[in-house]
Amino acid sequence: MSVPVINIAQMREWENATWATGQTEAEVIRRVGKKIARRARRLTEADDLIVVLAGPGNNGADARAATEHLENRRVELLDVLAPENVLTRLEILFQQKPALVIDGLFGIGLDRPLDEAWKNFINAVNAARVPVLAVDVPSGLNADTGESQGAVIHAAVTLTIGAPKFGLLLQSAVQSVGRLEVLDNVGLVPCPFTSELNWTLPEDFADFPPRRNVIAHKGMFGHLAVVAGSFGYHGAAVLTAHGAQRAQPGLVTLFTQEDVYHPVASQLQSAMVRLWKTDEKLPDGTSAVLAGPGLAAPIAPDEIRNLVRRFWRDLSAPMIVDASALDMLTMQGNAKDSLRVVTPHAGEAARMLNLPPNSVQSSRVRTLREISRRFGNCWVVLKGHQTLVGQHEGAVFVNPSGNPHLAQGGSGDVLSGFIAGLLAQPALQSDAGKTIRYAVWQHGAAADELQATRANWTVEDLVAELGNVR
Repeated sequence: MSVPVINIAQMREWENATWATGQTEAEVIRRVGKKIARRARRLTEADDLIVVLAGPGNNGADARAATEHLENRRVELLDVLAPENVLTRLEILFQQKPALVIDGLFGIGLDRPLDEAWKNFINAVNAARVPVLAVDVPSGLNADTGESQGAVIHAAVTLTIGAPKFGLLLQSAVQSVGRLEVLDNVGLVPCPFTSELNWTLPEDFADFPPRRNVIAHKGMFGHLAVVAGSFGYHGAAVLTAHGAQRAQPGLVTLFTQEDVYHPVASQLQSAMVRLWKTDEKLPDGTSAVLAGPGLAAPIAPDEIRNLVRRFWRDLSAPMIVDASALDMLTMQGNAKDSLRVVTPHAGEAARMLNLPPNSVQSSRVRTLREISRRFGNCWVVLKGHQTLVGQHEGAVFVNPSGNPHLAQGGSGDVLSGFIAGLLAQPALQSDAGKTIRYAVWQHGAAADELQATRANWTVEDLVAELGNVR
């Protein structure tokens, strides 16, 4: 199950509740160390040098415990109690070109500014430009506020224990935290806290989507209608259709404009392609509609705009709005109180609320809530690093998967198509939040799988991988 995002005081209470059951700190440290080592092995290769920096607290103990499980790696453990005494040794180790540093200098208990000796030591680690695996929190970062205590380790990956801490998700902390991952199942009792902000875990989708009935036929899995593509942007329509097909709805019909019909239709086989006309009607049995990808240069902007607004207001089936169509919406709900989803990135979200983009990034949860409120309590997928999924009220979920290589034209089109292809299926509409979260997680996880095996993958590769991660 997903875990709440918590603060330092709550983490301490959680630990104390665990010790009260008879569980020992030593056992939790042993488990944490084993999982740190497992992640470190994935980041390195046989015979690579790993430098382990162990401070005086529990994070240092976690890092030391990891050294017992770093098989087939060369390990140098540096106990750092007085940093000025080991700085020279650190510099000598860096001359040996280590593949990874494990940062166990400070944990979430650091509550004071660092002195010059510690600042010099941390700055030396950063200057070496060796990838860092941080334990619980990058050393020097305040896990509540996301602010530096004078100097902060710049981690490639941060393995936070139990649950994410609020400060690790703030914009001020992003560059230091790197990729944030949660070490769960380390021997702590179930988390006794709840939060409006929750961290998605892969196991949330262990049995999702549900297994299909053996006597299934395509009529059971919905019919998605997609309105996409315009002159100069026909590729967005194609990628959206392919993304939808990866979700395996029963049927996909793509409506596009006349001047791009041939390039779109020639690249699609199992998806039906039709011209959108003023008097065009949706196919019988349409179970969801997606509008927006590639509508950046429509021939009849008023016609398309009116279409999007009318569908948003009147359609009983779920509707997903992405890309250019987001600017066509007006601040209204829908008469049928039907499922609605918008998928803006930060710039699009700013335009929807008439705000500067930097204000969106500095308060992403508030931005998501306000978009949902203004547009009829719709579901919002606020895309970007750690994409958020939620509504005006209720839980907001942080997506952990994905990497910077998703920053390619077309990846958002694939995501919107995949979301719509899932929501077109009647069986997946009853828990829309889980379905949307799964789509976002799967999209990012597919990118992670690709990045683990090749350095120069494309969005077309993403389409092929989408849906395969388990």
